Amino acid sequence: MKETITFIGNGNMALSIAQGLKKSFDIEVVGRSMEKLEAFESALGVRVKKALLKDFYIQNKTLLFCVKPYNVQEVGAQFSGEAKVVYSVLAGTTLETLKTYIKTQAVVRAMPNLAATVQKSMTTLTGDETYKVQAQELFKAIGTTRWLSSEKEIDIATALAGSGPAYLALMAEALADGAVKQGLKRDDAMAIMRGLFDGFGTLIQEVHPAILKDGVMSPGGTTAAGYGALESGNVRASCIDAVEKAYEKAVKLS
Repeated sequence: MKETITFIGNGNMALSIAQGLKKSFDIEVVGRSMEKLEAFESALGVRVKKALLKDFYIQNKTLLFCVKPYNVQEVGAQFSGEAKVVYSVLAGTTLETLKTYIKTQAVVRAMPNLAATVQKSMTTLTGDETYKVQAQELFKAIGTTRWLSSEKEIDIATALAGSGPAYLALMAEALADGAVKQGLKRDDAMAIMRGLFDGFGTLIQEVHPAILKDGVMSPGGTTAAGYGALESGNVRASCIDAVEKAYEKAVKLS
């Protein structure tokens, strides 16, 4: 018999995670509108148990909390009973806050990123060590996981992996724009850029970035000229600053 995972919330992140879990777990989803819960079931493509939020009984359940961070107190007040464990994907919502508003034996924070929609998320985790292995197995359904030792570290990781798709999207668009500026057709530039990122994503799993860079940059060549322009534009410093600013915002949210 499959274990049941209960999703609190039926938004895009909940659906992405459920897509990865639906073969290994029975899915229960809880929300405010039965119409939206039925739409969630239809999009997921498998039958799920559906329940409305009001007076929902959480006794001994495994909850995957996917509501908006500012709704934690309101949603938690509608529960009765005590959960076995709460997995929260809420940015900037501390373990202490979750324990304050949800009665549960254990809490784990998880920070997936946008790639969860294609089961390629880089998900960072922290919380009750008792559930470390279970949490890693659970979130492997949507990609790669990394257990971190503190909430400070998960806030830093949020600034890197959680926000990172936006940074990379900016660079991807800008590189394609650069090719168009020099005369390449837009469709060709976009296709080449996508191929670039696809291949690079595989290479970076095995090769250190500095070694990759040195392997491409021959003396006095085209890459060296372009790389020099990036350094002149302070791209390296801007990336470091981006992570710092996003981390500071994560701390403020929490």
